[in-house]
Amino acid sequence: MTSTYATGTAPVAPVRMPSRAPVSRIFALMAGLIAGDLALGVAELVASFSRSWRSPITDVGNRVVDNVPNSVKDLAIRWFGESDKVALQIGIGAILAIYAAVMGLVLFRKSFHIGLAGIAVFGLIGAWASLLTEGSPKSAVFPSLVGAATAGGLLYLLHRRLVLPTGPDAITRTEQSSEPQPSDTSSTDHQLVRRSFLTGSGLILAGAAAASSGLYALGRSRRYSAASSRSDVRLPNAADVAAAVPDNVQFDVEGITPFVTSNQSFYRVDTAIEVPQLAADTYELAINGYVDEPLTFSFEDLLNRELIERDITLTCVSNQVGGNLAGTARWLGTLLAPILEEAGVQSKADQVVGRSSDGYTCGFPVDVAMDGRDAMIVVGMNGEPLPLEHGFPVRLVVPGLYGYVSATKWLTEIELSRFDEFDHYWRRRTWAVEAPIKTMSRIDTPKGLARVSGTTTIAGVAWAQTRGIDAVEVQIDDGEWQQAELAEALNDVTWRQWRFDWDAKGAGQHQIRVRATDGTGAIQTADRAEPIPDGASGHHQIVVLVS
Repeated sequence: MTSTYATGTAPVAPVRMPSRAPVSRIFALMAGLIAGDLALGVAELVASFSRSWRSPITDVGNRVVDNVPNSVKDLAIRWFGESDKVALQIGIGAILAIYAAVMGLVLFRKSFHIGLAGIAVFGLIGAWASLLTEGSPKSAVFPSLVGAATAGGLLYLLHRRLVLPTGPDAITRTEQSSEPQPSDTSSTDHQLVRRSFLTGSGLILAGAAAASSGLYALGRSRRYSAASSRSDVRLPNAADVAAAVPDNVQFDVEGITPFVTSNQSFYRVDTAIEVPQLAADTYELAINGYVDEPLTFSFEDLLNRELIERDITLTCVSNQVGGNLAGTARWLGTLLAPILEEAGVQSKADQVVGRSSDGYTCGFPVDVAMDGRDAMIVVGMNGEPLPLEHGFPVRLVVPGLYGYVSATKWLTEIELSRFDEFDHYWRRRTWAVEAPIKTMSRIDTPKGLARVSGTTTIAGVAWAQTRGIDAVEVQIDDGEWQQAELAEALNDVTWRQWRFDWDAKGAGQHQIRVRATDGTGAIQTADRAEPIPDGASGHHQIVVLVS
């Protein structure tokens, strides 16, 4: 038997080079997904340590709202109504989840460095969105960056576990000999390493998944809520109390919209992904711009002014023909005009700009604030402090104008400006400068495609704020327009109920249309227009089935 040692030849001692345990696509995707969830959970917790910091999803959502085309926003409101913010957050969360999962796949199966860079971009997107949020401090980038660093650390830990050990224990000496040699253990080693890796890494991922949910929930629970501040508010009695709403302004018809809209049912359309949380005890409203004397009011200052109650119908410019983005409430507040007079509006000012705490802006003519209508700085709604989602602690209400130019919620500043010097939020997105509410009517009952027979009551509401409603007419199929019965008008800035009793004959489909005439004698146009740029128009019509 000849030995390699006998000939002086160096022994063969091949060294098994470092290698990696194989990772399935499912594992890689799950690792990326959980790392992304962990990043959001950590970011949410970190953001809860400062009132000036927001969740990355909120900041990214705000940037999406700011930059998507108007047609997309209008479509979102049409599809999801008041749930459009929830739909957007779910959509953003889904996109971030898919992105994180793909980065996990890249990191474990393609390139560690590219995958890790992708996770870094994950955090930079949130940081960038935070920096672009008006009023946010530079430190607002911190939650996103810490979250991304945590996700990167998790993926780095998992990636390091893939490397097989090297050193003396990994060296296999193979001598050339006639003695039987042990079989190659490479396959067995890989199986053991794979089993160990998957077991340990699975536990790590399970822990990270649980931690991400817990951290997110903890962060949300720690975030400041203005609910307790609102509950402590005691509104004073108005100096000018509105009379009780009389019974004769409302018909007793099943399915018709109530004359007064409850706070819970009142529509909400705004750009805030999350409801701003302002404390009444630290609240301040600034009056500045082209004024002789800038003023500042605390919430208590506003409560101590002469307060009035007014019943006013608000309408969103996004309301489609026949839509439900309109509502009537009893508002409590102080008139805007006297405050502007105290500040001394300079002659060159022609625009009143309202600024929200989240940076949103509205703008309407100074003349509107001073023409005698009840433009109000509002603190109460239907007998209670403003609900958080409707602007607590303070908002603007201006009768006769669509909300996008006038109804600033979470109001913190009123600036006297000029239209040729400043474009408010929606004006920068090509909506109309002035936005008087168009004459509109709606069929509430029966609903479209309802089955009816015999005497059928058709009923609904009509509005033309500041002009009032003088008449409502109903048309069956292509017949003559017929006068509907009107409930009593409360005032010219609230909607008016109407009804029409129809003897439904002739089996099959029948079309019902409605139109209104406002207090100036102008008849609601039949010309169809979409909400952009200054409100929808056209006749509301439905089809019913007569049996």
